[in-house]
Amino acid sequence: MPIDYLIIGQGLAGSLLGWELIRRGQRIMLVDNGMENASRIAAGLINPVTGKRIVKTCQIDVLLPTALDYYAALERFFQQKFYIDKPMLRLLRNDKERQTAEKRLAEPGYSDYLAGLIEAKTGLNSSHGLLQQAQTGYLLTQPLLMALRQFFIEQGSYRHSVVDYREIRLEPEPSWQNWRPRRIIFCEGYRAIDNPWFSWLPFQPVKGEILTGHSRIEPLARILNYGHWFIPLAGRHFKIGATFDRDHLDTRVSAEARTALLNSLRQVYPAQEQAQITHQQAGVRPATQDRYPFIGQHPKHPALAIFNGFGAKGSLQIPYYCQHFADALLKQSPIPATCNIDRHYDPHFTA
Repeated sequence: MPIDYLIIGQGLAGSLLGWELIRRGQRIMLVDNGMENASRIAAGLINPVTGKRIVKTCQIDVLLPTALDYYAALERFFQQKFYIDKPMLRLLRNDKERQTAEKRLAEPGYSDYLAGLIEAKTGLNSSHGLLQQAQTGYLLTQPLLMALRQFFIEQGSYRHSVVDYREIRLEPEPSWQNWRPRRIIFCEGYRAIDNPWFSWLPFQPVKGEILTGHSRIEPLARILNYGHWFIPLAGRHFKIGATFDRDHLDTRVSAEARTALLNSLRQVYPAQEQAQITHQQAGVRPATQDRYPFIGQHPKHPALAIFNGFGAKGSLQIPYYCQHFADALLKQSPIPATCNIDRHYDPHFTA
C-alpha cells in the first residue's frame, strides 16, 4: 500500500513528527513495538537554564515558546492537559554556584528565566541560598503519547509490530511488508545504535532511573533542582530523578540508583525521610556526543532518514525540530546545520 512516510518508533520524537506530517496532509504509518521507551518514563522536565555554569540552553528563546505553543495546540485538540507550568528552586551548593547565580541575575539576557535569590527555605538544607527559576515546568509525556497513539489508531496510521531490518527493501522502491512509503524515518531512540544504516552516528546513550513516591507531608509547591530534581505532583505524589549511567544500557531498575536518589533527596530535603516510594522506572536516553540531535537523510540511501538524538531535552526541542524537519521533507528547506547529520559524514560515515 503506498503511503508518504513510514515512521518507526512512537516515542515523543516519532509521535510529534507523525502528528506534524498528518497535520500537513501527509499519509503516514507509525510502527511501534510497544516496548517501554525513554519517552514513556521521562519526567518531561523543561528547564531553560541548566548546568554548573547556570547557562541558557542554546536557542532557548525560540525553543521554549515553540514548545509551549505546540503543547497548547495539542491540549486544545485533545481537550486534555499535557504541560504543567511550575516554577523551580535551584539549590546553590557552594560559594562558586552562589557567585555564578548572582552574575547571571545581573545579565539582561537572563531576566525572563531567573527571578532572584532566596536565602533559606523552611525544610530545606540550603545554606548557600536558592535561585528562583521561571518558565519551568514538565510535560505529562505518557498521557500525551497515549492520546496520540489513539489518534493514530483512529486515523488508520498505527501498527503494533517489531520491525525486522531485513524486511526493509530499498530497491526497486522503498518497502516494508506491504507498505510502500516514499521515505522511511527512524525514530527509535537509543536502539538506533543497532540500526544497520545509522549506527555510524556518534550516539552516547545514557541510562536514567526515576522514582515515584508519596509524601507524608504537603511537598514543596515548586520543582526543586539540587543536582537531581524533585517534581511535586497532585495528591502529595512526586517524582525524583534522574541518574546517569553510561555503562548499563538496559531498562532494568537497580537498588544502587534507588539508594543514590533517596540519599540525595534526604540530604537537601530531610522532611521527605519517611516518604513512600511507589514505583521505580529506568530508560535509556538517546543522547549524542555533541549534544545536538540527529536529523537528516542517509548519505547513500536518501529514502532513509533519521529523527533522533534529543537526549534529556526532548520535551523542549522536539516541537521546534519536527516542524523544521517537516519543512525539509515537504518544501526542501534546509535542516539547521547544528542538527543535520551531514556534520558527521566525514569523520564517521564509511560507505
